[in-house]
Amino acid sequence: MSNSVTTSLNDVNIEAVASLAGKIQQEPEIAATRWNASVNWKGGFRSEARIRDFGPVNSDEPDALGGTDTGPNPVEQVLAALGNCLAVGYAANATASGIELKDLSIELEGDLDLHTFLGLASGNAGYDSISVKVKIDSDATRDSIEALHEKVTGTSPVGHTLSRAVPLKIDLV
Repeated sequence: MSNSVTTSLNDVNIEAVASLAGKIQQEPEIAATRWNASVNWKGGFRSEARIRDFGPVNSDEPDALGGTDTGPNPVEQVLAALGNCLAVGYAANATASGIELKDLSIELEGDLDLHTFLGLASGNAGYDSISVKVKIDSDATRDSIEALHEKVTGTSPVGHTLSRAVPLKIDLV
């Protein structure tokens, strides 16, 4: 397969990804990266996140939780982050494998009990479970799609973050 075809398959610049992977093989220390976001409260349950040079990402709670429903709430954003991360993984790995994606959709849902969040009980305030359904439309063989799925689910940074205990330090400054 020529580089021009690989670059344009699934609208992914796989050459950029391969170049980064090659550089990391030569200089392993550059693989350790740090990502940042800042959040400012805007009143009520509204806040906005700033990430790199992008416009604000708004957050709010639904009316039933006392918000004004002007944006997705944080737990919805967690689901979206996982779905977006998986989409990147499918696009990159399908392209690297020469698989054309005609369509990709990812449906996510999580079960969350509000007792702890509302101060009515102690325990887990987060998701008890998250389920994901991935639909891929491609002419690739079922075996190829299943191998792609295994590769993506085994390498998703957000998936790995959510599926294991991550040290969390929240300092009041």
